[in-house]
Amino acid sequence: MNEEALERVYQENLEERIIAYLAEICDVSYEKAIDLYYGSKLSDRIWQGKEGIQYLDYKVLVRILLETEKELFEGVLKKEFV
Repeated sequence: MNEEALERVYQENLEERIIAYLAEICDVSYEKAIDLYYGSKLSDRIWQGKEGIQYLDYKVLVRILLETEKELFEGVLKKEFV
């Protein structure tokens, strides 16, 4: 497996962890979490690999998402995110 293929697998696994964690902390379905994540600017930044953001921990990335794109989570975030 070449470096590009490994990077793609890593990114896909990262996105799966982000989506699962979003579903858990927002108390929404996995499908809704997919919509939230792929509707975000952060997902584009991760996809493009801007500034190495894709190498941050998935929980850190979710925190960034919740803090910088609050409008996506209006009426969705039920649990207090700490």
